[in-house]
Amino acid sequence: SSARLERYLQLCAEHNIQVCIPTTPAQVFHMLRRQAIRPMRRPLVVMSPKWILRHKLATSSLEDLANGEFLPVIADSDIDVNKARRLILCSGKVYYHLLEERESRGIDDIAMVRIEQLYPFPDEILLSVLKQYTALEEVVWCQEEPINQGAWYSSQHHMRAVIDNYQPSLPLRYVGRAASAAPAAGYMSAHLEEQAKFVNEALSF
Repeated sequence: SSARLERYLQLCAEHNIQVCIPTTPAQVFHMLRRQAIRPMRRPLVVMSPKWILRHKLATSSLEDLANGEFLPVIADSDIDVNKARRLILCSGKVYYHLLEERESRGIDDIAMVRIEQLYPFPDEILLSVLKQYTALEEVVWCQEEPINQGAWYSSQHHMRAVIDNYQPSLPLRYVGRAASAAPAAGYMSAHLEEQAKFVNEALSF
């Protein structure tokens, strides 16, 4: 809760550093491998919560590990691109909260795309993913952190630029916790209540 992602993102400019939030073992492996073999190594900031290490859905196949590569953006392969009316953009473990709730509700018209590299922002890759969707009515950014923390303030202009290149009339809005002076709620019950509220908002029309 005190990693302060937003502080690293405020330092990002002129491709000086990389900020990544891998959500699978294969992503971690290929991210580190990419860093080791690339000719120009820039500082790599990795946000990787311990919670993901224990999650039953955060797994990778041997094929992904052996023959895959680091994906700055992970598209949603479970939802029909011609049927999705809302696209949720997110990073990190909030994806798994959203995924479990979407599956429990049987929702089939809300797609979720993970941005695994927040800087340098993968504009072209995200645009290529967006272009696959034909029926989108809105795009939502969902994050665990309060609105004044996390990636929203530092990354929304990147997302808006991509959306404008795809469909200028398509709205982008924030879904998550309200502004807070502290990085955590302080009580687990309050944390879970806030989480349930914004997950429900992200998955409700």
